[in-house]
This record gives sequence, C-alpha cells and structure tokens, in this order.
Amino acid sequence: MLLVPFGMPALRRGVFSCARVPSVFFRPLSRVLPLPVLTALLLALCLVLPGAALAGHGDEAPRKDGILLVAFGTTVEEARPALANIERLVRAAHPDAEIRWAWTARQARASLINEGKPAASPQQALANMAEEGFTHVAVQSFHTITGAEFHGLMATAKAMEGLPKGLTRITVGLPLLGSTDDAESLAVALKSLLPKERKPGDAVIFMGHGNPHHPAALGYPAMQYYLSKVDPLFFISVVEGSPSFDDVTAALAARKVRTAWLVPMMSVAGDHAHNDMAGDDPESLASLLRERGITPRPVLRGTASAEPVVAIWLRHLDAALKQLDH
Repeated sequence: MLLVPFGMPALRRGVFSCARVPSVFFRPLSRVLPLPVLTALLLALCLVLPGAALAGHGDEAPRKDGILLVAFGTTVEEARPALANIERLVRAAHPDAEIRWAWTARQARASLINEGKPAASPQQALANMAEEGFTHVAVQSFHTITGAEFHGLMATAKAMEGLPKGLTRITVGLPLLGSTDDAESLAVALKSLLPKERKPGDAVIFMGHGNPHHPAALGYPAMQYYLSKVDPLFFISVVEGSPSFDDVTAALAARKVRTAWLVPMMSVAGDHAHNDMAGDDPESLASLLRERGITPRPVLRGTASAEPVVAIWLRHLDAALKQLDH
C-alpha cells in the first residue's frame, strides 16, 4: 500500500513530479539505502505512480451507435404528422437503432417546449447523447438544400466530434437535394404528392423556401430542369429568391394555364405553406395566381409525408451510417 505524505498534494491529484517531492522525504532513506538503490527507487516512483493515480480514467468507453434526426421543425401542429412519418420509416429501416430528434429552428423548439414537449437543438441533442454514453452518431438532415441550416449542422457536428469523454465519431447525411441524382429522383418522387383530381392541362407549382444569399439556392432553378423532364407543366418557385412568384405566375399565364396545384417542396406544410403559398395575403402565391385568372388548388402536404421522397433522405442516412466505421 502506498501512503501519500501530507506534503505531496500534487500526487494526490494524480500529477506526480519528481521535482516536487521534498528532499526531506528521501533524506532518511539515504542513510539506510545505497545511492544506486535510492536512485532506482526514485525512478520507479516517477514511472509507476502516475499510472496508479490515473488508473481507470483513460479506459475507452464501449462503442454505442445512435441516429440523430434533424429537421427545421414547425409551429403548425397539423403539419407534424409528416415528421412522425419520417420516424416511422427510419425505424422500419433500422429497427434496432437508438433514435433521437433535434430542431434547427428556435421558434419550432419554443413551440414544442410551450406544449410541454421535449425539443433540443442539434448541439443540445448531441451533448445529451454523449451523456447517455453514445460514441458514434449518424446525423441525418431533413432539410431540402445544402443551405445555411445544413452548413450550420455540419459545423456543429465538426465542433462536437472528438471532445474528451464525448462523441468519438459523428457523420452527417446530405439533405434532400445533395446531388444531381437526388434532383432526378425527387422530380419523380414529387408526383406522389399530387391528388388524383389533377386534370390534363393543370399545372403544378412546387414551392420551396429559397435563399437569395446562399449559393446552394441554385439548386432550385436547377430543379426546374428535372421537373420539366418529368412533366412540362411542373414548375418550381420559392418564397425568397429565384424563381420568384412573379416568375412562375407569368410563365403560367403565357401558357394560358387555367388551374394550378400548389404543393410545398418543404418537409412539412407549415407556416410558409399556409400563408405564403395558400394564404389570402395579396402577396401570396395563391393571390398572385388569382390576379392572372388562374385558379389555385393548394395541397397542404409536406414532402416528408411521401414515402418516395423520404426514401431519398434514407439513402443519405444509410451512407452516413456506413461512414461511422471510416
């Protein structure tokens, strides 16, 4: 048994320094032990005691994998079943996985908290998972483009990976439009959101959020190319940026379209879908269409409610899970 002298607090803290050991500690020993033996003893103490003091603290935690699903969120309660559909499909694809949620929109989190429901930001969710003993986490973005929300999520994952006693490995799955292959798949998958009542000659406008300042917003006009290949009466427009509401309403008027179905190209049919797309405000997409004599037919379903669309996100989740081992 090693008794630590009162005058050696550094050793008690697990920080042993030979230079800190008072000479009075070794002076009595020098009277009974030859100098070579005393030197060997001192060297052994320097080598062995730090390991003894720190024993058990450097052990690696057992691997524990998890999935973190991250969406913008919504303040509209009736839009939330689309998010529940995501979880249903993720659990069906990965029945043994531990799944957690996070929301990037502060207002969406506040709305849930006011209802007495848990709501974490990506930072909070990853910190909580570290406390739960997770070591490897695949984060799946349920955003639409690789825009500001997605880049913020990437920065969070990078900052929280490899922290002491934290998460060893964090990977992030791409959002819905992560590649040209995704755009081609999405153009076809969006057809599953259309009602059977659509008639020949009816146009369809898929409304995204947009961002006039982020380069990833170029994905929206690029998406028009793939939509036109699927159906020449498929159009895209965004709340902020291009193609604008004015752009798309002018295009439909030039084609003498009489009816246009309005579908949100967002994971949920939340505030933007109810107000900017289908609302009565003079600047809404529905109102601008009426001004041109076109009848708007809103479809209040988010993309997350359609299994063929969610399948694209799940492809990205599978890739993120595989990357946990690399």
